[in-house]
Amino acid sequence: MDTTQRTDQQRSADRRRRELLEAADRVVLRDGPHASMNAIAAEAGITKPILYRHFGDKGGLYAALAQRHTDALLDSLRAALDAPADRRERVESTLDTYLAAIEARPQVYRFLMHPAEGGQGTDQGFDVGKHSAPLLRRMGEELARVIEERLDLGPAGQQLARVWGHGIVGMMHAAGDWWLGERPCSRAELVRSLADLLWGRLAAVGDKVGGPGF
Repeated sequence: MDTTQRTDQQRSADRRRRELLEAADRVVLRDGPHASMNAIAAEAGITKPILYRHFGDKGGLYAALAQRHTDALLDSLRAALDAPADRRERVESTLDTYLAAIEARPQVYRFLMHPAEGGQGTDQGFDVGKHSAPLLRRMGEELARVIEERLDLGPAGQQLARVWGHGIVGMMHAAGDWWLGERPCSRAELVRSLADLLWGRLAAVGDKVGGPGF
C-alpha cells in the first residue's frame, strides 16, 4: 500500500470517527448521563460492535467525548485569558466562560461529571462521571501554566502557580455545579462573587517581566 492510499484511509477513518462522536454528542445532549451505547449506535445507524471497533470499549468512547469537550472549553478559556482587557475583566470573563459553557450544555456537563442516578437507561459498565477528576486535573494544569508564564510569583513560582491553578479550577467546578443545580442567583452575580474571592491576591501580584501579562 503506497503513502497516498494510507493517507486516504486515515482521513476516511478520522472522518468516520468524527461522525460517530457527533452522533454520540446528539445522544448526550438529549439523554445526559443516561446516554447509552445502544442509543449512540442507533443514532449513528450502526451496530454496537462497530462502535466498539472504533473506540475499543465504552471507556474509550467516553474518553474521546471528554477530550472533545475539554479541548473546546480550554480553547474558550484561553481566548478569555488572552482578550485585550484589564486583569479584573479577564478574571471575570474567564469565570463567565466556564459557567456559560456548562449552562449552555448542561446535559453534556452532567454526562461528563455525574453518574446517572440509579443507572436507569444506561449500559452496565458505562462509567459516566468516572473520569471527572482527570478532566479537572487537566484544566488545573493548563491554568497553572498560564499563571506561571504571566505572573511574578517569586522563587517558588511553579509550585504556587499549580496551587492557584488547581484551586481556581476546583472553586469554579464546585461553585458551578452547585449553581447549575439550584440556580440561587444569576450567572453574572456568581461571576462577581467568585472574582471578589480571588481578587485580593491576584490584584497584588505583578506581571512577569517579558511575559504576556495576566
